[in-house]
Amino acid sequence: MSHSYNKIWVHAIWSTKNRRPFLEKSAEAEIFNFIKKEFQELGCQVKMVNGMPDHIHCLFLLSSQKSIAEVIKQIKGSSSHYINSNDLIIDKFAWQTGYAAFSVSESAVEKVFLYIQNQKEHHRKKTFQEEYEEFLKLYKIEQQPGE
Repeated sequence: MSHSYNKIWVHAIWSTKNRRPFLEKSAEAEIFNFIKKEFQELGCQVKMVNGMPDHIHCLFLLSSQKSIAEVIKQIKGSSSHYINSNDLIIDKFAWQTGYAAFSVSESAVEKVFLYIQNQKEHHRKKTFQEEYEEFLKLYKIEQQPGE
């Protein structure tokens, strides 16, 4: 085969520093739009970005030229800089170190899209910590001490 093909959907999740509720409703749309543009600039088609005051979910197609770690590092760094440079929140903003990223099969993309789209509704019933622990259990990932 002379060409390379890939189509890898990724559901990525990361939280604000110390899981503080930094992402205020008034700035949410601007922040999420900035993040969507950053994904596109990295060659990653983004399907959904949404979250809560203390964390964010992104569904995107991974660029064949980038690793997940490179993409998320760039998104987190550039969005932190953007938020702080534009005074979108009162305090100094930062993302927590680390992230979670899970592959999504083509048949599940719509389900994950709806899950991310409905974050506000979803978190009326469960906390971010409960959600996080469910993802780790679902993907059979052992939680590290102190997490």
